[in-house]
Amino acid sequence: MLRGYYSRRLGGCPDDFLGVLPQTEIMHFSLIDQIVSLEPGKSIVATKSLTLAEEYLRDHFPNFPVMPGVLMLEALTQSAAWLIRVTEDFAHSIVVLQEAKSVKYTHFVQPGQKLVITANWTKEEGDLVHLKAEGKVDDQTNLKALLVLRRYNLADHDPGRVPTDQKVVVELKQRLHLLRR
Repeated sequence: MLRGYYSRRLGGCPDDFLGVLPQTEIMHFSLIDQIVSLEPGKSIVATKSLTLAEEYLRDHFPNFPVMPGVLMLEALTQSAAWLIRVTEDFAHSIVVLQEAKSVKYTHFVQPGQKLVITANWTKEEGDLVHLKAEGKVDDQTNLKALLVLRRYNLADHDPGRVPTDQKVVVELKQRLHLLRR
C-alpha cells in the first residue's frame, strides 16, 4: 500500500521520499538516552528513562500514562541501528527498519521507569542485518522482537547525494558521542 502511495505521489519507490527532505537534515527524534555498552558485531545495551515530560504521554493515556508500544519498538530499532553503525564504522548513512517479526508486548512502561534495551546481531544478508532485541524494566521483559534492518547510502540511488551522506554521518557520530557519555 505505501509503495503504491509513494509511487503515485513521488514517482518512485518508498526510499524516494528522502529526496523531498532537506539535504542536510536527519531525524532528531531519539528514544535512546544512553548507550551503556556496545560490542561491535555482537550486541548493544541502551536505556530510555520515561518521564512525565514526554509529550506523547499527554494523550497516551491521560489518566494512565504509558509508553506507546510503537515507540517501545522504535527504541529497540534505534538501539539496533546504533549497533550496525558502529560495527561498520558508519559505512552507511541510513539504517531503517525493514521488518519486525514475532513482536510480543508483556508489560507497560510507565513514567519513572527505565527501559533497558538489548539487541544482539544474529546474521547479515547483503544490505540486511537480523537482530534479536528486547526491552526490560527491572529485569522483567516488557517486549521482544526479531528485527531486520536495512542499511544504505542515499548516494547508492543518486550520486549527487554524497554530500548529504557525509553530513548525516558527521551528525550521527556527534550524537553517538553524546549517547556514550
